[in-house]
Formats: sequence, C-alpha cells, structure tokens
Amino acid sequence: MRFRFLNKLYEYCNIVVVNVVCMINFIPIFPLEIVVYPGEQVNLHIFEDRYKQLINECYAEKKSFGIPAVINSSVAEFGTLVRITEIAEVYDDGRMDIHTQGISVFRILEVVKSIPNKLYSGAIVNYPHNEEYLQLNMMRQVISAIRELHKLLKINKDFKKADEQLSSYDVAHHAGLTLQEEYELLGLFREDQRLEYLKRHLTKILPMVAGVESIKDKIKFNGHFRELKGFNFDF
Repeated sequence: MRFRFLNKLYEYCNIVVVNVVCMINFIPIFPLEIVVYPGEQVNLHIFEDRYKQLINECYAEKKSFGIPAVINSSVAEFGTLVRITEIAEVYDDGRMDIHTQGISVFRILEVVKSIPNKLYSGAIVNYPHNEEYLQLNMMRQVISAIRELHKLLKINKDFKKADEQLSSYDVAHHAGLTLQEEYELLGLFREDQRLEYLKRHLTKILPMVAGVESIKDKIKFNGHFRELKGFNFDF
C-alpha cells in the first residue's frame, strides 16, 4: 500500500514549479556534495546506472528531480528541485552531459531508499515559503564587498546580470563560502537574511584575505631593489 501511494504521488505530483502546486510531493533524488540554488544553472556528467535511469526518465516525462546536499557524508535536510534544460551529449556507453536549472528549495520529510522497478532513490518533500523580493540597498553592499574580494584575489567575474537584478542566490557561490556555509544560506528563507549572512561573512574574510595578499607582496619583493622613501625626522 505504501509503495502504491508513493507511486501515485510520483505520477501526479512530481513536477513542482516556482509557484508551488503541491506543498508535499514525492521526487526522485540525486544527492551530491554541492549546494544548488534556485535559478542556478548546473552542468552534470552522469555516469552511474541509477542516475542514467533517473535522467532518462525525467527528461522523457518532463519531470523534475531533487539535488539534496551531502554534508559530512550524509544527505542533508534541504536541497533544490531542478529541471533538465538540455541533454548536451550522450556517449556510447550511456554516459551523458546535461544542463540543469534550479527551481525551488525543498525540505526532506522522509527518504525512500528503495522504489519498485527503480535503481535510484526518492524522497517525500515539502517546499518552505521563500521570500525572494530583491533588497537593492543590501545587495549593493554585498556586491561591493564581493568585488573587493575578487580584486584582492585577482578574479574577474561577470555575473551576467545588472546589479539591480542580482539576488543572493546569484552571488553566493562567489563570496568564498565553504560548502557548510553555502548550505546554511540555503536554509534561510528570506532574502534579507541571506544578504545579511553574506555581509557578515565578507566582513570577516576581507581583512584576512587582504592580510594574506600583503604577506605575498612582502615575500615577492624580498631581495629586489626597491625605491623607498626614508623617514623624515622633524626637529
């Protein structure tokens, strides 16, 4: 009875769009040691048989699947529903390269490890209400700090959007967060909270990075002829 119920959920309530149609549904899952954000484009190389089956079925039936984050070797509570935008290449042995895009954040209520006639696993999930209203003033501060970080690291990054169109999800991967920190941001469901998280992180790491760059410069110029102005004593 339980598997019949799950199959019905999978059949009728698998596709969830941004304006969530089903508050609770069953989805196939592809756990990975990454954090995917709504709107993010992710390229994946598929080589395991269970995920070849998952991708082929989802693509043929125009269904979405979930990528829950794997943190400390465990499937975490939160993940992101994604849709397949393109199967870019299929190799002779069935491996494939695919393009996907994040849709919405889900919370796992229960992992279903075994599904009849499927190699992959699934999960019963819900979709927490997520406020994504742009916060322009806060975003300007975050963008300024990220650009300062990139300048220190000698990185040239094009966000492919005007600053006033950027959200926390667009810039989070470029703020120097650890995987754990990226996951913590995924679990925040208000844009102002996510931006505040990024601001605090950048305020903490910018002086550290600047200090490292200063040390690198000192090491680089050690032993070179340098033009230095002598100290002038005012008597």
